[in-house]
Amino acid sequence: MANNNQNKRGRSMSVEEAGRKGGEATSNNHDRGFYEEIGQKGGEATSQNHGQDFYEEIGRKGGEASSGSGNNGNNGSNGKMSREEAGRKGGEASRRGSNN
Repeated sequence: MANNNQNKRGRSMSVEEAGRKGGEATSNNHDRGFYEEIGQKGGEATSQNHGQDFYEEIGRKGGEASSGSGNNGNNGSNGKMSREEAGRKGGEASRRGSNN
């Protein structure tokens, strides 16, 4: 039986190499629907494990990160919602949806 923990040169695989190979194998064996399903499940689990404060905080951090790199044109005068506001609203909607 071949040692699957070695690369082509007979050396042990690094964690990074093993992860890359595993990711490639998963990608070759599954379609887009698989990734959509696991993403949906992960989102639902996160929603069940975290409250509204969690979503507000990540929305705030996202807004700070996007505005911290300079004015990207979303200064409120163009009618678009800020990323922080979108994160907050998404968290509220997700929270409401998990209570059904």
